[in-house]
Amino acid sequence: MSVVTEVSPDGHKLTISIKGRFDFGRHQEFRESYERLHKKPDSIVVDLKEATYLDSSALGMLLLLRDHAGGDQSDIRVVNSSSDVKKILAISNFDKLFDIS
Repeated sequence: MSVVTEVSPDGHKLTISIKGRFDFGRHQEFRESYERLHKKPDSIVVDLKEATYLDSSALGMLLLLRDHAGGDQSDIRVVNSSSDVKKILAISNFDKLFDIS
């Protein structure tokens, strides 16, 4: 499985970890990771520590997640990005939409 989901015991925080390629092949798995929850979490962390590749469809999936989580009012952090991934996110102005570290 290349999309691993973990919900905090209190249900307030969702962590989605991507392993391997983050591309269109992960679309269904990524959407299910947050849509199947019974309760919307207060915050979401997308962990890219083990992501080896990211393409434009991954950027689109992050935007869908942001919309689902409440748009401008959402609390989404993208963490453990490699320097190349940070560069892609910055060029795409995603650093204005997400908290990236």
